[in-house]
Amino acid sequence: MRVLLCDDEPLLLATLSDDLEDAGHAAELARDGDAALERIRAGGLDCVVTDLAMPGADGMAVLAAAREAGLDAVMMTGHGSVGMAVEAMRLGAYDFLEKPFLGDSLVRILARIAEKRDAAASGRNRKRVAGRGFLRLIGGTSEKFRRLIDAARRAAASDATLLIVGESGSGKEVLAKAIHEESARRDHHFVPVSCGAISPGLLDDELFGHERGAFTDAKAARVGRFEEAEGGTLFLDDIDDMRLDTQVKLLRVLQEREIRRIGGTRTLRVDIRIMAASKVDLGERAANGAFRDDLLYRLQVLRLDIPPLRGRPEDIPALLAHFLAKHAAGAPPIPTPDALKAAAGYAWPGNVRELENAILRALAMGDGGGELSAADLLPPGAAAEPRPEDLTLADAVRRAEKIQIERVLALCGGNRSRTAQMLGISRKNLWEKMRLHTIDGDGAE
Repeated sequence: MRVLLCDDEPLLLATLSDDLEDAGHAAELARDGDAALERIRAGGLDCVVTDLAMPGADGMAVLAAAREAGLDAVMMTGHGSVGMAVEAMRLGAYDFLEKPFLGDSLVRILARIAEKRDAAASGRNRKRVAGRGFLRLIGGTSEKFRRLIDAARRAAASDATLLIVGESGSGKEVLAKAIHEESARRDHHFVPVSCGAISPGLLDDELFGHERGAFTDAKAARVGRFEEAEGGTLFLDDIDDMRLDTQVKLLRVLQEREIRRIGGTRTLRVDIRIMAASKVDLGERAANGAFRDDLLYRLQVLRLDIPPLRGRPEDIPALLAHFLAKHAAGAPPIPTPDALKAAAGYAWPGNVRELENAILRALAMGDGGGELSAADLLPPGAAAEPRPEDLTLADAVRRAEKIQIERVLALCGGNRSRTAQMLGISRKNLWEKMRLHTIDGDGAE
């Protein structure tokens, strides 16, 4: 490939150009952003590798020009500017390298770009059927849901690493699989791994595989999930449950696209897209030292947040109709007006998964009649939200206060000190309000 290297460090340019030419690429040099823009406009390039901060036009301007010209771009950055490099990837950069780095790292990135270009030229990345992966996402018509699907379509057009954040039961894996089916990797495997369901001591073996004799019971070599997902997508669910030592290994895979089986000596290249999902705020976990900052940067090059079902009650009728049609043995029962009202008012702490399970329970326990009542649908003892016109202002304030305390408690894992801090009140005041609202207080102090 013909590669333009843009940086104001002459020694770095000389070193990288030698490494690229040794690997069979043709390297051209630009020592400032203005020179890079002029060379891009002249045409004839395949890829641009640019520093973020330099004289003249900055790296973002060079990136924009490269993308406008249809060129792949790689960003180089100092340690303090990693956040800007991640933003560059959101704007279309293929990857970024944090200085200092070895020339081999850039050569490997260019090899992946060349493979992608060859695949497109040979027709293996066939034209996508519009909406193919998202036809399964029956989620409603609310503005929040439409914005989510629009963002998901854009994520499907990219090959960048993706982080999906949402509460348990909100449909993170369903969304990830739909994005995979809409992407250029749809003809290869979508491989899900639940980081929370696998024993931490076994997760490395599950991901990386092992060679024969790697440990006592390793009587045969085993292919891990990274290799199984070759050409496709690896989905890491509940990545917030991943141990720090495994996080270090995952970070290396994201940076180098290479793995080594447990007990192995060979380094294996992998061509995969990685999507991850978390049920909690990873930024907060990183601040507490439970998640690596550098891994979080790499994971959320693209990020989608799934709104909880209680925040989009207007979508519930469509979801009810979908699940009733999906699971009913014959003609599905029709929800009564009271059932629709109750479903829209209930908080659904288990989100879409809880709603689907409620439908399954109602169908299994129902008498086969043509209607679905509120009592059939809601869990025993559950109460729907009262109508606004039935509440006094004092009642509404108390109800809103209780809901907010419960939500923040759940976000903080039941930790009262952190909950009080986030709510801006004292621990004593929080305890009094929890007692007033009969909120369970079994969490950590």
